Amino acid sequence: MTLNKTVSNIHTHHHDHHHVPQDFNKAFIVGILLNSGFIIAEVIYGLHANSLALLTEAGHNASDVIGLFIAWGAILLSKRKASERFSFGLQSTSIISALLNAILLLLVTGALGWESIQRFYSPSPVSETTVITISTIGIFVNGITALLFMPGRKKDLNIRGAFLHMAGDALISFGIILSALLMLKTGWLWIDPLVSFTISIIIMLSTWGLLKDSFNLSLHATPKEIDPCKVRAYLNKLDGVKEVHDLHIWAISTTNVALSAHLLIPGGHPGDHFIKEITHTLKHDFQIDHCTLQIELDDSDSKCIRRKNQQCTP
Repeated sequence: MTLNKTVSNIHTHHHDHHHVPQDFNKAFIVGILLNSGFIIAEVIYGLHANSLALLTEAGHNASDVIGLFIAWGAILLSKRKASERFSFGLQSTSIISALLNAILLLLVTGALGWESIQRFYSPSPVSETTVITISTIGIFVNGITALLFMPGRKKDLNIRGAFLHMAGDALISFGIILSALLMLKTGWLWIDPLVSFTISIIIMLSTWGLLKDSFNLSLHATPKEIDPCKVRAYLNKLDGVKEVHDLHIWAISTTNVALSAHLLIPGGHPGDHFIKEITHTLKHDFQIDHCTLQIELDDSDSKCIRRKNQQCTP
């Protein structure tokens, strides 16, 4: 404890530096191997069948393999132990990975959508039977991989990026089959680029949320699942707490959230049990893993540094 006039600054920490995301190594290995083999088949048969939709899926699948490597690499890096320079380890690489995957998805899908527009004005004949066969395999390959990532897509933004890559490819394969069947029935060649463009738009719209969330986390924004006003209200209602200020909530990684706050308690430090109850509640009710609290006994020296923009409005 360090005393400075009438203010007592006590920093209390509750955290686990070895907090790591759920292990998805098997999912990454299976996804990378299956998709790498499938890309080769798609390129060969896409050129043979003269199908832009099939080549579109192959290009998107290639970006998926890159995306899987990025996401997997971030998870492996996040497991490295903390050091003096990197006090939280390399957990933030998962946020960078999610952001990179979102950008990669948008760029690749946008480029393929633009190519579909160009092809729309000069459609070419397609070998529908070959396209249907390859795309059916694609649904199987990407669907299995997407299912492997499904359990973690809501809890981990990095895994959500991997899931979107795989689910997007499964959707493209379904669209290709649909366009091939329609062309067999009608003979309309423009259906192939039209379906490719439509699916590109759908994937881009679904990726926007990933881009927005990962970008916000990279700027140390409070994760959208946590309401900072509710956290402030909880802290303000604690026995003996007169005021809460300098409240900060940010993501250390896509699965680990930190909090720091100043609690004004004129009656004196309430003891370790009080702190343990707070950290337990923050973990259980708000999913905040790392907590740093500073107890202040008097507010005479701290009013000048409080930020009005941190106050919650009704």
